[in-house]
Amino acid sequence: MKRNTRSSYPSFFEDFPAKGLFDWLDTAGIGRTSDSTTLPRVNIVETGADYKVEMAVPGMHKDDFMVQLDNNTLTIQAEKSNDPESEVDGSYTRREFSYSAFRRSFYLPDTVEGDKIEARYLDGILTLVIPKREEAKQKPVRTIQIS
Repeated sequence: MKRNTRSSYPSFFEDFPAKGLFDWLDTAGIGRTSDSTTLPRVNIVETGADYKVEMAVPGMHKDDFMVQLDNNTLTIQAEKSNDPESEVDGSYTRREFSYSAFRRSFYLPDTVEGDKIEARYLDGILTLVIPKREEAKQKPVRTIQIS
């Protein structure tokens, strides 16, 4: 019988090259449930001037979200509940409660302008634009003349 020598616990180094600074807190398990499929998936795009975070969260409203920056920790959380109306007229046979909530935290590098983060929610996608500080922005290629 072949023995599984691989631990069921994820290793810190297992996905390290593929992970960036934004993934650190989720990888460490902060804000993560035991079933990672319950967390909304995130796309993070880095450009020369900023980072764009896109989170797929359909069926919510912008008022359901709370986005906070505490030092360099960006936390995105949402809570939504659809309770049956308090008046029951007996016309439905089954109506189930609905509740969903999540919390994801990301560590931001020191090179971002935390006070200039913008967020919008449109068509089920929460988008955050996190600008980089001037000194961290990608500079255009410069040709140096040889004398």
